[in-house]
Amino acid sequence: MHLKNIVSIFLLSFACLSSAQTSKTTTIIVPFATGGTVDIVARQLAPDLGKSLGDNIIVDNKGGAGGTIATAKLATSSPDGKTIMFHHMGFVFNPALYDKLPFDTRKDIIPVADIGVTPNVLVVTNSLPAKNITEFLAYARKNPGKINYGSGGVGSAGHLAMEMFEDAGNFQATHVPYKGSGPAITDLISGQIQAMLMTIASIKPYIDSGQVRALATSGLARTPSLPTLPTLNESGLKGFSFEPWYGVFAPAKTPQKTLEQINTAVNDALKNPENQVKLAGQGLEVKPMTIPQFTAMVDADLAKWDKVIKRLNIKAE
Repeated sequence: MHLKNIVSIFLLSFACLSSAQTSKTTTIIVPFATGGTVDIVARQLAPDLGKSLGDNIIVDNKGGAGGTIATAKLATSSPDGKTIMFHHMGFVFNPALYDKLPFDTRKDIIPVADIGVTPNVLVVTNSLPAKNITEFLAYARKNPGKINYGSGGVGSAGHLAMEMFEDAGNFQATHVPYKGSGPAITDLISGQIQAMLMTIASIKPYIDSGQVRALATSGLARTPSLPTLPTLNESGLKGFSFEPWYGVFAPAKTPQKTLEQINTAVNDALKNPENQVKLAGQGLEVKPMTIPQFTAMVDADLAKWDKVIKRLNIKAE
């Protein structure tokens, strides 16, 4: 056979193989850096998703701008089910926080599957003279603006949770935004700031080691991962509830059959006892939903947080 023909056949075979390999890969976009709760959840579920979908799974961390960079990438991805995004409730904050986004939150993105919810936990530096919520509120009201609290940035879940807490608790504190929760935790431990409302996954190791003091969680009911800790609701702030959720999204125009396959794969992964144990360790209670159920929850929260953020007059940096 002529050498030119042999080379052509080889190149054609290689192209077909590369195409087949590409088509068997699903990319999970994570809008935050490695090590955060969304990243931990995505990597925990990835192996089971790969088995269900028959694909290799790649986790692609695209942090920045409160998750909007990653969401913009998802919005322009091919709607073939090969690119999906894991996100948290910050997805519904962003339309109200940013004056202009490079995508339409509901027209360009489709909610696919709910993963679960986790309350935040109020933690304080050990030097703060408050051992419970009653003492914390008394101190904060006597010293308006003197409690500095940290968050992962303006408009982050930690920021909005504390704004809600200030409003419900009738006190004033000073927000100190950081570029990520890691530096904020470091300053909390050292006493540079006095308080944070953090995801359990991010702060629990420091609670367990005694480097910070936990006062209460933000859900309506106590969380199994911190069962002895009271809630803000039972500590005098009746009805207070802040429970960030985690979910999966896909580009608009993804075929319904493909969306159903992804939803089933996620829900099956959540049924895995090993995953349930690992996610519970992150303070996350799994809540499988159908696509319509998750879509309804996302739409309700988009409306809810639009009102809350505008009332509090918060804008992203």
